[in-house]
Amino acid sequence: MDRNPSPPPPPSWNEDQEEEVAGGDCIGSTVYSKHWLFGVLSGLIQIVSPENTKSSSDDDEEQQMELDEEMENEICRVWDMSMDEDVALFLQEFNAPDIFMGVLAKSKCPRLREICVGILGNMSCFQEICVSISSDKNLGQVILRCLYDSDPPTLLETSRLLLTCLSQTEVASVWVERIREHPAIYDSICFIMSSSTNVDLLMKVGEVVDKLFDLDEKLMLEWIRNGAAQPLDQAQEESEEQRVFRIVPCVLEAAKQVRFTSPYLVGLPLIDSLIRVLQNMEHCQKKPENSAESNTEETKKSDLTQDDFHLKILKDTSSEFLSNIFQTLTKDTVAKGLKEGHLSKQKCSCAFQNLLPFYSPVVEDFLKILHEVDKTLAGDLEESFPSLKVQT
Repeated sequence: MDRNPSPPPPPSWNEDQEEEVAGGDCIGSTVYSKHWLFGVLSGLIQIVSPENTKSSSDDDEEQQMELDEEMENEICRVWDMSMDEDVALFLQEFNAPDIFMGVLAKSKCPRLREICVGILGNMSCFQEICVSISSDKNLGQVILRCLYDSDPPTLLETSRLLLTCLSQTEVASVWVERIREHPAIYDSICFIMSSSTNVDLLMKVGEVVDKLFDLDEKLMLEWIRNGAAQPLDQAQEESEEQRVFRIVPCVLEAAKQVRFTSPYLVGLPLIDSLIRVLQNMEHCQKKPENSAESNTEETKKSDLTQDDFHLKILKDTSSEFLSNIFQTLTKDTVAKGLKEGHLSKQKCSCAFQNLLPFYSPVVEDFLKILHEVDKTLAGDLEESFPSLKVQT
């Protein structure tokens, strides 16, 4: 069965159906039936109703993990239909996001949760609906909790939804602040990037991280410098284990997995994240403003030395891996990187500063490709780094 089948074909109308449509059953200018959609939404409500969510046996619990084939087909059709603005507005008008929130809060079925997040993601592509969804605090909390899910397809749809919202100027700050209020999201993102083998998921999470870094430099510096912040209700021993997560090694691991699985697919957002990290490495070496006053000068000096040591390792590792990625770049990927903003004069200059002089041949080869794509930018970089002038 296709994971996301095409929208239902236009029905074969008889006289009664034509009269019903004429009476206002169509959603906007589409041929989709309001009554049919109401039926699907009612079915969703039944799935998460109290009497259905109370499990009295292991068999009942196992049944809750599965989705009836007919219901799956119908809700998948809604998923595809929700890409139409008229349908999305209709779903919003009749409080479908509240229904999806109930499903996400109560359902144990991974496929159903994936589809509901996917529909919300499609709906959020439209500005008015994105603002409405983002302003719902409870729904926002439920969406963010989906990042703790163990189901890769659900994580992928959640990442797509978050990226869509973070890309909307009107609501981006709302989501950044919510993420700040949930320190465990850091751990989830690190865990995904360091352990997943799903390239689509790694790429999408990489885009989310890159967008977050772009929107909030302070958050980026905190994530790079501090490692994982721990949930308050975690046991101390679990907390100690989770502190090993750091964002830069996890980004590197994700980039390695992307290259290993798809050697011709270069994770431009991951490159962007690495360059952004290198750009701000000097800021990361500064101690946090709220450091405890009780620390002695000797302790502070010791801590700073240790931080400098770890940051140097991260910087060296990032530079080495960045050089490996640069070697895979082609004319097409460079052009794409420039178009999408992952490569620019500022970012290339930062990369060159960290790659030179140890990786001079790599930088020189990149400049040759850049000359074919953007001669002006290549010339500007050569002016900034005279030793790299391409011999013609």
